[in-house]
Amino acid sequence: MEQQAEKKALTLKTLSKSSVWDVQENDIFRLWEGADKDADVKDNVRHFVDIIRSAFMIEEIDGESQVVKTKYEKQGYKVGQVRLDDSKKITWAIKKRPIMRVTDLTYENIRHISAAKLIEVLDRNFGGGWDSLSQSIKDIIESGFDISTTTLPQNRLHKKGGLYEKKVADGFEVLEVQKGTWVEAIFAKVKPEAEKPRMKFNTYSDGEEEDEDADVEIEDNYNKPDEDDIELEGPNDDEITEENYSTMMDLGSGDPDEEAENMADYGEE
Repeated sequence: MEQQAEKKALTLKTLSKSSVWDVQENDIFRLWEGADKDADVKDNVRHFVDIIRSAFMIEEIDGESQVVKTKYEKQGYKVGQVRLDDSKKITWAIKKRPIMRVTDLTYENIRHISAAKLIEVLDRNFGGGWDSLSQSIKDIIESGFDISTTTLPQNRLHKKGGLYEKKVADGFEVLEVQKGTWVEAIFAKVKPEAEKPRMKFNTYSDGEEEDEDADVEIEDNYNKPDEDDIELEGPNDDEITEENYSTMMDLGSGDPDEEAENMADYGEE
C-alpha cells in the first residue's frame, strides 16, 4: 500500500534517477503534461530531460511524418508530444532502456529488477561464473541482492537436504554454471531495504525520550589549565602564610673561600 501511494504521488518534479525506473513510457508523457505549465519545470527542462534519459531512450522526430512514427512504434517506442517551452510542442519517441547485460546494471536500477530478472541477465553474460564479473559489477549487484555461491560435483549439487534445496526453500533464485563435471550455483535474493539508523538518546525520569533537537549544554573547558599544569604551578601570593613560607638555602657559588667566609659570618651571629 505504501509503495502504491508513493507511485500515485510521483510527479515530474519528484522524479529521480532511481524512481524513474518505476514508470513506463506512457507515464512520462502523463507526468510531463501535468507539469508543462510549472515555472520550475520550464526553467530546468534540461535537468528533467536528463533524468528521463537515464532510464529511457528519447528520439525527437517529425510529428507530421506517419512513416517515421510507425517506424519507431514497430521498434517498441511510444510516440507522443511534450511541451518544452511556451512556443510549441515537439514529438518524442521514447522507449525504456532494456537491461540485457551486466553492464546495463547500475546503482539506480538494481533495486527495480527482480531476482529472476537478475538471473536472466547473469545467464546471458556468463561463462566463467561469479568470479568472472568485475568487482564494480559485483558491488552494484550486491547493493540490491543477497548473493552466495557454491561449486559441487554435478551429482551432489541437488542432494536432498543440501544447500541448494535450503536456498530455494528460502526464496533464492538459482543460476547453474557448468564447469566440466562440476557445477557452480549462484543464489540471488532481493535484499531488504536497510532502515535509516536512529540515534539512541538517554531517557528522562518520566520515561520520555530526550528530544533529538534539544539544546545540549556543553561545558567550556577551553580556557581552563590542564591538571598537570596546575600541579606544577606555585602557590598564589594570597595563599602564602607563615606556616607554608620557606626559604631555600643558598648553595653558594662553589668557591671554598667564599663558603668559609659565609660560615664564619653565621658563627659570629
